[in-house]
Amino acid sequence: MATITPQKKTFDALKETQGYSNVMQAPKVTKLVVSIGVGSVKDKKRLELIAGRLARITGQKPAERHTTKSIANFKTRAGDLAGYQVTLRGERAESFLQKLIHIVFPRVKDFRGISGKSIDEMGNITIGFKEHTVFPETSDEDAKDVFGLAVTINTSAKNAKEAEAYLRYLGLPLREGK
Repeated sequence: MATITPQKKTFDALKETQGYSNVMQAPKVTKLVVSIGVGSVKDKKRLELIAGRLARITGQKPAERHTTKSIANFKTRAGDLAGYQVTLRGERAESFLQKLIHIVFPRVKDFRGISGKSIDEMGNITIGFKEHTVFPETSDEDAKDVFGLAVTINTSAKNAKEAEAYLRYLGLPLREGK
């Protein structure tokens, strides 16, 4: 599978628009975080199914995330399972990002691009998916067990403008204008 372009190519492509004078100034993807909230699901088999599908999508075993405080309005106690999370770095992050750009986004129903407003001031972007079935590893699953997930792309960009230019360069389908 194709990899994210090396730092030098990124530097050459963004040097004019961003005013970089050194190769190390060019941003790069530091990690990708894929997370799923389980909500009020208490059934062990359903939780195993969710964790298994997340593992199949990312190629890595998910870590459980538990609540830290008890909140009566949400009917949660400290230590309850809140969701699962996978952190991808290096080659796994690169291949997952390429899969996201070239395979997953074209499969999303009525997809018109990602809003540039999704990029925070630290240069990170979070993309939410309503259905996990857009990933090719789970496309033939039962329709009754559909859940959403979020993918956070962390970059070393200094601000939102720099991150937007870098993500456009990578091929992330950002909408024109904000």
